[in-house]
Amino acid sequence: MNQPTHPLGEIVRHGDGTTSLRFERDLAGSAERVWRALTESGQLRHWMPCDIVGPREAGAEVTAPFWSDVIAKYGIEDTVLTGRIVTWDPPSTFAWEWDDELLTFRLDPHPAGTHLTLTVDLGDKSPEVHQVAAGYHMCLDQLCALVDTDNPPPFIDADPSPYETIYAELTE
Repeated sequence: MNQPTHPLGEIVRHGDGTTSLRFERDLAGSAERVWRALTESGQLRHWMPCDIVGPREAGAEVTAPFWSDVIAKYGIEDTVLTGRIVTWDPPSTFAWEWDDELLTFRLDPHPAGTHLTLTVDLGDKSPEVHQVAAGYHMCLDQLCALVDTDNPPPFIDADPSPYETIYAELTE
């Protein structure tokens, strides 16, 4: 298998039994450009398996409907998840809950553009850690391609399975 083109995420096991994932990426785009990619439906389509529907403000209840091609490819039964925007501080911090995961995106200036830190706090209903880590790694690959080139490959063609083996080794 080819090595990942972006750094692996970190799997953090907390003393209370919970687990978090932490990913970092340096993107060529400005914080405003990255913010649009993280929050606008037309941009989410390129890197996230679902949309975010609802007001963009802290405390807002939202839904996360999976894209129809993602539903078909993965046989998703619960096609719309509920969520809530926890933090909305453009263009630096966006945190939202969906299902039982909390995603926190932090944007900081970087000499070549923007440094992105994604922290994912996993819940009890999350699949195996290595599967979740592989999925987010793949999503961030797509996000990087979107921001850095404005021409990402189709999201539906992205495959997290090669990363599952790598992340499984980190969880052993």
